[in-house]
Amino acid sequence: MSTSSSVRQAREALGLRLREIRKDSGLTARALAFRAGWHESKCSRIENGRTAPSDEDLRAWASHCGVEGQLADLIATARNIDGAHVEWRRMERSGLRRAQESVLPLWERTRHFRSYSSWLVPGPFQTRAYVEALLTAIRDRRALPDDLEAAVRVRMDKQRVLHSGSRRFAVLLEEGVLRHRIGGADTMAGQLHHLLSMAALPNVSLGVIPLTADRTALWPVEDFWIFDEVQVNVELVSAFLTITQPHEIDAYARAFVDLAALAVHGAPARALVTAAVDALG
Repeated sequence: MSTSSSVRQAREALGLRLREIRKDSGLTARALAFRAGWHESKCSRIENGRTAPSDEDLRAWASHCGVEGQLADLIATARNIDGAHVEWRRMERSGLRRAQESVLPLWERTRHFRSYSSWLVPGPFQTRAYVEALLTAIRDRRALPDDLEAAVRVRMDKQRVLHSGSRRFAVLLEEGVLRHRIGGADTMAGQLHHLLSMAALPNVSLGVIPLTADRTALWPVEDFWIFDEVQVNVELVSAFLTITQPHEIDAYARAFVDLAALAVHGAPARALVTAAVDALG
C-alpha cells in the first residue's frame, strides 16, 4: 500500500481542477506539455491523479494557462495532499524527536481517542523502558541520527494528555500484543503491570481480543488511531498516513466497533494481561 484512498482521491480532485484550468485557457494537453517542455503524457498523468505535480509543475501550469493568481492555492493544495502520506525516512531524516513532536497539536485538541493495535502497546500507555527499547530499535534499524533521549522525553511528556482535561481513551489490543517481548522479560513485565494500572483509570477503556476469538468476519488489521471524528492516523511499514475523508473515517470507526465486539473487557481483559505476565516467568 503506497497511498491511502484519501490521498488518491485528493490527487484526482486536484487533477480535475487543473484540467478545468487548462480547458478554460483554450489549451490542449499536448499544447500545454509542449509549452512547458514536458513529455506529452505528463499532463494526462497529472490530470488523472497518477502523478503528483511538483511546485515547478504547478508554476508552469499556472503561467501557461494564465492563472498566476491561483498558484499559491494550487501549491498549498498539493502540499497538503503530500502531507497525508509521509514516508518515515522523510519524517525522521533529522532523528526521532521531530516525528514525536509532529502529533502534539493533534493530541492536545482531541477529546475522544480510539486506538487499535495488533503489535504494540499504544504510546500513552508505554513505560519509559518500553519506549526506550522501541525507539532504540527504530533508530538502529533505520540508521537515524541519534536523538534518542530527546525523542523519549517528548514521547513520555505526551502522556500528560491521559491526566489532563476531559479526555476519553478506548483501547483495543490483540492478545498477541501482550505476548510480544519488547525490551526483554523485565521490561515487558513492567509494561504489562503499567497497562493494568492505566486500565483502572476512569477515562480509559481497555479491550483485549483473545487469540481464541473467531476471526472469520474480521481479521487483524493495520494499527490505527481515531481522533474525535475528524482524523485517523495509520502506521505502515514505510509511511505514516493521515486520513481525513469522512467516509474513510467512518470505515475505521465501524471497524473499531466490530473489533470491540470481538474483545473482552473489564476482569476478563485484565486476566489476559495477568496471564501474559505469568508467562514471562
